[in-house]
Amino acid sequence: MANTVNYDARRSEHPKPTFSPEASDRDPEETREWIESMEAVVATSGRERAQYLLKRVLENARRFRILPPGPLSTDYVNTIATDEEPAFPGDEMMEKRIRRIVRWNAVAMVHRANVAYAGIGGHLSTYASSASLYEIGFNHFFRGKDDEGSAGDLIYYQGHAAPGIYARAFLEGRLSIETMERFRREAERGAGLSSYPHPRLMPGFWEFPTVSMGLGPLTAIYQARFARYLSNRGITETGKSRIWAFLGDGETDEPEALGSLSIAAREGLDNLVFVVNCNLQRLDGPVRGNGKIIQELEAVFRGAGWHVIKVIWGPEWDELLATDHEGVLRRRMNEVVDGQWQKYTTASGEYIRRDFFGTDPRLLEMVAHLSDKQIEGLRRGGHSYRKLYAAYRRAAENKGRPTAILAHTVKGWTLGESFEGSNVTHQKKKLEKDELRVFRDALHLPVPDSKLAEAPFYHPGSQSPEVEYLLERRRALGGSIPKRRGMAQVKVELPQSELFDEFKQGTADAEASTTMAFARMLSKLLRDKRIGRRVVPIVPDEARTFGMDALFSQVGIYSSRGQLYEPVDKGKLLYYRESKDGQVLEEGITEAGSTASFIAAGTAYSTFGQPMIPFYIFYSMFGFQRTGDLFWAAGDSMARGFVLGATAGRTTLNGEGLQHQDGHTHLLMSTIPCCVCYDVAYAYELAVVIEDGLRRMIGEDEAIYYYVTLQNENYPMPPMPEGAKEGILRGLYRMSSAPEKKAHHVQLFGSGSILLQVLRAREILAGYGVSADVWSVTSYVELRRDALDAERAARLHPGAPPRPSYLSRALAGVEGPFIAASDFMKAVPDQIARFMPGRFVPLGTDGFGMSDTRAALRRHFEVDAESIAIAALDALRLDGKLDAATVQRALVELGVDPDKVDATRV
Repeated sequence: MANTVNYDARRSEHPKPTFSPEASDRDPEETREWIESMEAVVATSGRERAQYLLKRVLENARRFRILPPGPLSTDYVNTIATDEEPAFPGDEMMEKRIRRIVRWNAVAMVHRANVAYAGIGGHLSTYASSASLYEIGFNHFFRGKDDEGSAGDLIYYQGHAAPGIYARAFLEGRLSIETMERFRREAERGAGLSSYPHPRLMPGFWEFPTVSMGLGPLTAIYQARFARYLSNRGITETGKSRIWAFLGDGETDEPEALGSLSIAAREGLDNLVFVVNCNLQRLDGPVRGNGKIIQELEAVFRGAGWHVIKVIWGPEWDELLATDHEGVLRRRMNEVVDGQWQKYTTASGEYIRRDFFGTDPRLLEMVAHLSDKQIEGLRRGGHSYRKLYAAYRRAAENKGRPTAILAHTVKGWTLGESFEGSNVTHQKKKLEKDELRVFRDALHLPVPDSKLAEAPFYHPGSQSPEVEYLLERRRALGGSIPKRRGMAQVKVELPQSELFDEFKQGTADAEASTTMAFARMLSKLLRDKRIGRRVVPIVPDEARTFGMDALFSQVGIYSSRGQLYEPVDKGKLLYYRESKDGQVLEEGITEAGSTASFIAAGTAYSTFGQPMIPFYIFYSMFGFQRTGDLFWAAGDSMARGFVLGATAGRTTLNGEGLQHQDGHTHLLMSTIPCCVCYDVAYAYELAVVIEDGLRRMIGEDEAIYYYVTLQNENYPMPPMPEGAKEGILRGLYRMSSAPEKKAHHVQLFGSGSILLQVLRAREILAGYGVSADVWSVTSYVELRRDALDAERAARLHPGAPPRPSYLSRALAGVEGPFIAASDFMKAVPDQIARFMPGRFVPLGTDGFGMSDTRAALRRHFEVDAESIAIAALDALRLDGKLDAATVQRALVELGVDPDKVDATRV
């Protein structure tokens, strides 16, 4: 065809001077001399020399406080010049055929699912816009895991593009037609395909969950950093692994997506590549209709220290840009906003000629030789194999900093006029027959008209040239992906039980908090010869608060650069020591980043074949409620490790006030099915929980993680009662029976530091002729789960003897009423209310926190010993065992104001 661009042409000559005098230039001749001097340097000495000279000029300009006012973004053109593009190494026509088959099957899968099951959903347009982005990676860059000793590359796929990844796996023979027919129908375990990347639901396929949006970019950054951590600490070599994160331009509105860019640059993570699919559209409309998202993102990434590669225009534009000696085309590209670029994707060539090129006679002259059809065919760079290959190649060769590739694409590309660039394209789940015909014809696939209505899957055959080429490329790159390893490559020996003995023996009269007990326990685990090097302490800038500063000198703080300064506290025993092989991940003030590190460490058994044991400790109030989406993703990822909510409780952390006091995280963490939750009161309870957690997660490979709350109140730690282990782990045990059972008897439940208030309440009740057994409840969450399991088993097996729940066995023959006091909301103990064999009264800390003494706060929330005693006496009254006068007398004698404000009303 006339005027077709020759893709193999290489323009080695330097561009002609682009200087054009501006009206505001007071001395155009001087300006011309400066510009021509720089162009001469480029022509004779190359771009590196010119870059060096500019750097020196800017350094000197700073001496005079002269700083360029311009933005961090460059012209709206490709970063890599045409003459810098490497030769494309693949068979472009073969890869185009493969891409077309994958496109068809991705659409067919979603279309067929929605025809058969209306409303089941799925997405057509995201993969349509990003197919080339993935295919370049699959064919030339993404390393698999099949090579011995290789972790391969770790890839965070854009969640809405999942249909395309399935379609490629189908072409490879990894997924059957029967499986493809079950897109988004997973209730039959292992038979269907997840809506998005979900490792827990497809444990041999997906590695990372990337929906909800924003989590993929964040976790990819910390995954890349953790890969370096493993290498620098000598755990395993990860130097050949690259982390690729695919995300959408609209996704970058999520704070998590861009919030941690600086750490990637600061750590020099040249093993990290972001590929941003800039189709200029969110879910409902343009990302920056009145602006330019690619320019905005370029400034953000460059400002954060990333290497940025823009892939904006396809090769059809090369000839036009090469003849743009006066820069009029660049200026026009710079000034057109995204909403208008979106319009151009659906407009005719005549409209584009008039609206885009018609603003300047020089532009019209530039395209005078092109037909309207050819103008319509001026592609975006994100659909050009050659442009993308050049960008990926440069990213792979880049050293010293992470890379962001910003690829300009069209949402719904090749799907037809009702999809391409349409604001409603994200919501369209199927095509009409005529639309399928247009799509098939655009892809040149041999799907007969008679079959179009059913949109059949197309496979050219396992011996076809397309499949052979595709498989050969994957073999050369280390095997098919995505593929989740799922099992560690090494077996870890667990520590001997003696390590935990000191915590089970108690502290006699010495006082300690459960936080102090944990710090001591962690220190011992780090020194253990069996697992010590695999322990990963993670803390968001609160190590000293939690009494963990001894770890700074013991194992060091991880820093990829070591310690380039002399710490102000050097010479002291607990000085701040950073080291390349440091073990502590001291993350700064970022719970999101810390949780991302927890996920990276907790999944290292799968990603790198190395079981690691993360202990992530944080201010409990700033846990789930701030980063709950990430904790949910940790469950999806099958992460393993310990999450410690320190300074927990709404009255135990007495001085910090409303924003700091946690009374609800056990409820929040209970929503994660694989999270095992404990609220411990004593060091021995913590020791039993940690020891058993190591057994389950590391010894038996259970896909669970633990949430344990720790508190900062000091009190004596008693020795572990004989036979208490099962109850600690199951959630409830009788800590202390009444010295003498009286006519009136109650059961008192306590958790955490409120257990001490329960013990004192028993003493108060004795003065009113009431005896009490005291129970430690380590986990209402686990008690409820077990009771529900037993209830379900009985319902589904009505003819079999019912399996009693642990709660029913533990309380068999126990007489109520039952009073349960907690430093968390009443809803926490109330989880087991309907399974109790008698009257159940939950006491908790509903309402906002506040600052005061512990005694005042506990009276305010009615969980102090006196309030617990009143609740017990009143429960006896309600059961008809005690008169109202006794309760009234106790209110007066114990100083409990019946007219005080309800804590929930403050």
